[in-house]
Amino acid sequence: MSRPLAVVLLSGGMDSCVTAAMAAQTHQLALLHVNYGQRTEARELRAFREIAAYFKAQLILEVDIPHFRRIGGSSLVDPSLEVEDYGQVGEGIPSTYVPFRNGLLLAVATTWAEVVGAEAIFVGAVYTDAPGYPDCRPEFYEAFQRAIDLGTRPETRIRIVTPVIHWTKEQIVRKGIELGAPFHLTWSCYRSEDIACGLCDSCHRRREAFRAAGVPDPIPYANPDPSEA
Repeated sequence: MSRPLAVVLLSGGMDSCVTAAMAAQTHQLALLHVNYGQRTEARELRAFREIAAYFKAQLILEVDIPHFRRIGGSSLVDPSLEVEDYGQVGEGIPSTYVPFRNGLLLAVATTWAEVVGAEAIFVGAVYTDAPGYPDCRPEFYEAFQRAIDLGTRPETRIRIVTPVIHWTKEQIVRKGIELGAPFHLTWSCYRSEDIACGLCDSCHRRREAFRAAGVPDPIPYANPDPSEA
């Protein structure tokens, strides 16, 4: 009997890569990537394509949502706003939060899942070790599950799966190593597309995770980790 199909939102980062590896244990993969005008859009798309090839995904979909850049409101999509270095991110929500991004990504994923008959949407959202993005909260996904239940055909059954939402980055790295996730293909830097800056909060969290897990990070960085200074 063939395995059921699952849509996996795959940004190209380490969290979504490990989530895809976890989904592959039980499902056929329909990998979805969204270009939304982020600073590292081309590099993330490359990471997605290479990871999709690695997993031999059954279905692949790339979607463009360019209006995020026109709306702005986040340093990831507005070049006039500065991406904070590690240590500059204070209390509250950082500038890298893209307002309600995950809501739109989930809407696209739901549309595709209903069309292709997927029974689940896997999302690599992390709240425990994330910088406080409101659309990474477990309650957000519970609410969106209700929207899916109400907004799709009566016979449609699509469940949202967030397997790493309560994990630390270290736990994600350890699980990825266990499953053979291709960390060398992933991209986490918020700023650069040629070599990871090593200074932004995302680079720092990634480095900390690999260091805590006791395994080397397979990608190079342009700058030393400021936390080690």
